[in-house]
Amino acid sequence: MAFFKSKRVVVTGGSGFIGSHFVRRLLQQGAEVVVPIHQRKPQAWSHCDVQIIQANLFDQDSCRKVLEGADIVIHAAGAVSAAGVTTGTNPMSPITANLTLTAQIIEACWSARPERLLIFSSSTGYPAFSHPVKEDEMWNADPHDVYFGYGWMRRYLEKISEFLFRRTGVQVALIRPTATYGPFDDFDPKTSHVIPALIRRAVVGEHPFEVWGTGEEIRDFLYVEDLVEGCLLSLEKHASCDPINIGSGESTTIREIVRCILEKAGRSNCEPVFRPDKPSTIPIRMVDCTKARLSLGFKPKYTLAQGIEKTVDYFRDLQKSGNV
Repeated sequence: MAFFKSKRVVVTGGSGFIGSHFVRRLLQQGAEVVVPIHQRKPQAWSHCDVQIIQANLFDQDSCRKVLEGADIVIHAAGAVSAAGVTTGTNPMSPITANLTLTAQIIEACWSARPERLLIFSSSTGYPAFSHPVKEDEMWNADPHDVYFGYGWMRRYLEKISEFLFRRTGVQVALIRPTATYGPFDDFDPKTSHVIPALIRRAVVGEHPFEVWGTGEEIRDFLYVEDLVEGCLLSLEKHASCDPINIGSGESTTIREIVRCILEKAGRSNCEPVFRPDKPSTIPIRMVDCTKARLSLGFKPKYTLAQGIEKTVDYFRDLQKSGNV
């Protein structure tokens, strides 16, 4: 993408899962990449290729310092939530952290006036529909009860992003991603999302292999490199503060995901045990990705099997290096 060549791009959360992939891709595109670092050290890219600024993004002065001179801001920083927003003992913790971090970045953009800003919303903000949900259906009803607090937080962030867009002219790419997975993901059993959690358990040989829920829950899972591609296309072509779904556009049951993970982990003979008596989340979450296809020309490059295989290989490398 020639669009990003020589642009000064700030990637918050650039040492994290999704942010690391943004940094790597932008370096390939010839961008001047800036990453604020607070506590988490980067592992996915070379320090010599990136300008690192020590900063606490909960502090407004630090945010303004980081954004100084930025052409583009990609806000990928956030609290790891996973089950914490649904079944955790303190679901307000990740809600408050993500709300505060994003509001601070938006306020700093008000002063710094970068040309463009990417903000992540979430498909958790959608009501509980059993069909692929289109962007304009977000406000038809409340989010599903299990995501009520987190979903409304993401909805609110969309509105203050719109406020920035309307009042300052900062162009905003507003992304509603589906569940994302891939290398550099969080594999900590306490905080990981469904795919990295299942991969860890499969690779370490857990037996019996129990999975909470019926296995018939339906999701749209997207490989992280495809998410980054869709986001960069949106920054270039659709930064009009008009929300856009970025997903695979394909529905998959948890049972199918489990089977694929066990196969790629070399455990095809393992019979998973599904536990419908245990807590689960929303039974169906599918999104309509027509707008991304028509407006951006976006089409995922990785199949589910390809993405799972790459992620399993990455976790095995982590094991060998002793980093898990």
